[in-house]
Amino acid sequence: QVTLVESGGGLVQAGDSLTLSCLFSGRPLSNYAMGWFRLALGKEREFVAAIGRSGRDTYYGDSVRGRITISRDNYKNTLWLRMNSLKPDGTAGYYCAAGAYYAGDRSPEHYDCWGEGTHVTVSS
Repeated sequence: QVTLVESGGGLVQAGDSLTLSCLFSGRPLSNYAMGWFRLALGKEREFVAAIGRSGRDTYYGDSVRGRITISRDNYKNTLWLRMNSLKPDGTAGYYCAAGAYYAGDRSPEHYDCWGEGTHVTVSS
């Protein structure tokens, strides 16, 4: 059984940086294309970033491109999301997901496994 556990969220100020982690267990991480999504109050779940199985190919949502970096270490079974220049509209629950149909898949319904999320609050 695949399990994903996010961590690293918290309260930060606008302009700060933050790195989220997702610890993956149950199967080899290298078998899975991975993604990060976020869910803000009153909004739909939004694609943030995705990464291919090897880590070579990365994909970003339009609203975060240039400020966010997704990375992975298959030996450490860990996925990261580095966020720079955070804005108040980045306040949301952030979720990692595994098992996309293909690397870079932006559709949350195509991911098989999800973590419980970690919340980020960006104060202005």
